[in-house]
Amino acid sequence: MHSTLRLGSLVVLLAASAVQAQTPAPAVRTEKNISLALANQIAAEAVAACAANGYNVAATVVDRAGTVRAVQRADNAGPHTLASSERKAWTSASAKNATQAMMEGSQKNPGGANLVYLPGVLLLGGGVPVKSGNDVIGAVGVGGAPGGNLDEQCANAALEKVKGLLG
Repeated sequence: MHSTLRLGSLVVLLAASAVQAQTPAPAVRTEKNISLALANQIAAEAVAACAANGYNVAATVVDRAGTVRAVQRADNAGPHTLASSERKAWTSASAKNATQAMMEGSQKNPGGANLVYLPGVLLLGGGVPVKSGNDVIGAVGVGGAPGGNLDEQCANAALEKVKGLLG
């Protein structure tokens, strides 16, 4: 009797597994993403945080796919700050990691050093993911302070200012 029950249970389990394996993934996904209003606020807060320390920077905020949503450039910020802030934001969103941490990791790991050869990747501090809970919904990149660690401080200060909006 017990072996019949076990065999019957096994058949039901296998049938359920087969049905589950054949069930297609949903055709439409729901994802969190950064709004234009929030992107503008983060960019403004990052530029303001750096300005408070005397740094003229640009800040770019991208969505979860790395597409630019907002850009602000301080008066007297160098022209290079636009490109560097965008590349840092894109790199951070793409890797879902801070660019400072990525740079340090690539310096310690010869295999990771090859990241610099990927088009668009910029391994300098200043790119920080924007998270809503555990979901990366975008990233902010800051360029123009006298060091990537200072760019990252401004990005983190901006995120601290809006943390109540991130849910």
